[in-house]
Amino acid sequence: MTRHLVMDEPATKRVLDELPQSLTGKPMDRPDGPKKVTGTATYAHEWNLPGTVYGVLVRATVPKGKVTDIGKDAIMALPGVLGVFNDERFLRNPAQGTADEAPIQGPDEVAYLGQPVALVVAASFEQARHGAHQLQLKYDGAADGVFDPEATNAPHERPEDDQLDQGDLDQAMRDAKFSVDQIYRTPGHNSAAMEPHCSVASWEGDKLTLRGSYQMLNYNINELADSLNVDVENVRILSPYVGGGFGSKLGIAPEAIAAAIASKDLGKPVVVALSRQQVFESVMRRSESRQHIRLAADESGKLIGLGHDSLVSNLPGEDFYEPVMQATHFIYTGENRRMQMEVARVNRTCAGSVRAPGEAIGMVALENAMDELAEASDIDPVELRKRNIPERHPEKDQGYSSRPFAEALDEGARRFGWDKRNPKPAQTREGEWWIGMGMASAARVNMLKEAKARVILNADGTATVETDMTDIGTGTYAILTQIAADMLGLTAEQVETRLGDSDFPRGSGSGGSFGASSAGSAVFLACQDLRDQIAAKLGVEEDGLVLEDGRAGDKGLSEVLNGDPLTGEGHIEPGKTSEEVRQATYGSYFAEVAVNGVTGETRVRRLTAVFGAGRILNEKTATSQCYGGCIWGIGMALHEELLFDNRDGHLVNRDLAEYHVPTNLDVPQIDVHLLEERDDWASPIQAKGIGELGLCGGAAAVTNAIYNATGVRVRDYPVTLDKLLDQLPEM
Repeated sequence: MTRHLVMDEPATKRVLDELPQSLTGKPMDRPDGPKKVTGTATYAHEWNLPGTVYGVLVRATVPKGKVTDIGKDAIMALPGVLGVFNDERFLRNPAQGTADEAPIQGPDEVAYLGQPVALVVAASFEQARHGAHQLQLKYDGAADGVFDPEATNAPHERPEDDQLDQGDLDQAMRDAKFSVDQIYRTPGHNSAAMEPHCSVASWEGDKLTLRGSYQMLNYNINELADSLNVDVENVRILSPYVGGGFGSKLGIAPEAIAAAIASKDLGKPVVVALSRQQVFESVMRRSESRQHIRLAADESGKLIGLGHDSLVSNLPGEDFYEPVMQATHFIYTGENRRMQMEVARVNRTCAGSVRAPGEAIGMVALENAMDELAEASDIDPVELRKRNIPERHPEKDQGYSSRPFAEALDEGARRFGWDKRNPKPAQTREGEWWIGMGMASAARVNMLKEAKARVILNADGTATVETDMTDIGTGTYAILTQIAADMLGLTAEQVETRLGDSDFPRGSGSGGSFGASSAGSAVFLACQDLRDQIAAKLGVEEDGLVLEDGRAGDKGLSEVLNGDPLTGEGHIEPGKTSEEVRQATYGSYFAEVAVNGVTGETRVRRLTAVFGAGRILNEKTATSQCYGGCIWGIGMALHEELLFDNRDGHLVNRDLAEYHVPTNLDVPQIDVHLLEERDDWASPIQAKGIGELGLCGGAAAVTNAIYNATGVRVRDYPVTLDKLLDQLPEM
């Protein structure tokens, strides 16, 4: 019988803390690590099915219009070309995360330059690429689109459920002893995952198998079936290894549908992989933003008013918009509040979830504004934030779950040596370098999602974990192994975790930082189911069952099983605990920078980050995730910026040569500290998400440090040399 739990009550029984062994939480190496470093982990483009042929997507060369002819006949005459496809089921762009249904279809109506409109398939990749390059598209009604979200001709929409007007913010600004009223801008970002997107489609009769690089098979399988108009029972997706996602592989994408259609027609496996340029042009981007922040504080620095208005963009017809104010709603006090969201409809690559959608850029602007308020009020930035931690949610009658926010601020300040900072800007020099320190808070909403898992206790006393959950580099193979090993009294080597197969029980998928706690809870419940079965065999109560070192009391597990394997099923669902309290994760960043007074170059010299995210399931993989978030924060502050040409909407810097990301020499040693925490409201294993938390506000610590070093406030990200040079203090 499946162990099913709806999270309606806090999980006050902390089972994982009471077990005789405690592998969970330890810095265990990844079980999948040796396969990855030896090249034996099979990624999407490495399946090499017999008879595989190659497809290359053809993209629109205009930003708006209707395709009337794809010149198929001329391409079919080229050597090796097997087919040219332009099917009405083709996708305009990938599905949004958790869409669970087909995204917008139809290749003929062009909405942005670079939109996939056709597929050329040939015996070799080179032949397919040549055919795709030679294909001549004809259009009807090709016209200028709308490319600039802030242009007067850009249609703007105001989502009704993302508008807040509480109290009187204008009066609070007039009454304030100290105030901030500034506009901050962030550019678009690309996930830039190491592995480009790829799908391999093959059919056996009416049954489709798609081997692809996808994050959320529980949703992807429905999106794939709906897009192709086939029964979901006839679809299987395999994605055991994903070379990075960061949100870019959340939804089923054009290459998957195109490969499946071509494979069915040709009767051969078809592989479609995107080039790096195609990834940039046709995969989800993070929207740029314009954020207007107003802070009103009394003489003690306590906020009496908080305003956060945001403008973001997306394609026409897309429901998703970057939830910029997500953390602003709950992190700081202020009874007079106004938050308004506007969405500009533009002809640019589709905007969607990129790591930590919302807080990744919203926390940056808010934390810059808080730094400006700290300077205006002459209050230490750490102290100012602590004074504004609300007792209850400032917008609703709701308390908080576990919230070590103040602890993260204090511990970060202590570890970094914040007390040595000179609060007056441009006071510290080392040769031609100006030295400064800055800090910022981190916050990210926490979510629990429905998830299922199966754990098989084999006759020999080993265990197998099965769920369609994916591991996108986050450590899922490790943490599920650790939980199962502890619950069943086994070593990690006695547990095999199998992931990324849609035939397995449906997990939560990897996204939103909910994967570890959701899938981990499902495995935990499946193991509880097994423990019940073992206890019944022994004639004891489960509470009195001791499983350790492969034994149940004085008997070996294989002896207890007596040749009959046992199967446990676990099923977790969110419940009232997600509604009754505000669940979130918190942290702090402290940065020291050096800014060259001659060239304007900025170097991050030190970075300390402290995070609280409930029970840490694997110290090593969690810390690694936080390193990645902090590095991305450095990239947001100093490097990363999608550049669109507003004449036709094309993406100018569409590869890793021109879209700059931090490299080794840009990143100092990073000190990450994880707080000891259990959140009973979050999940039965008291864990919360951590992968995205490391990014939420980190860039602001760097730019606040730049101000402390030089006295120059840059409110338009990233802080490139040209934005500093003419304002730097004289040497």
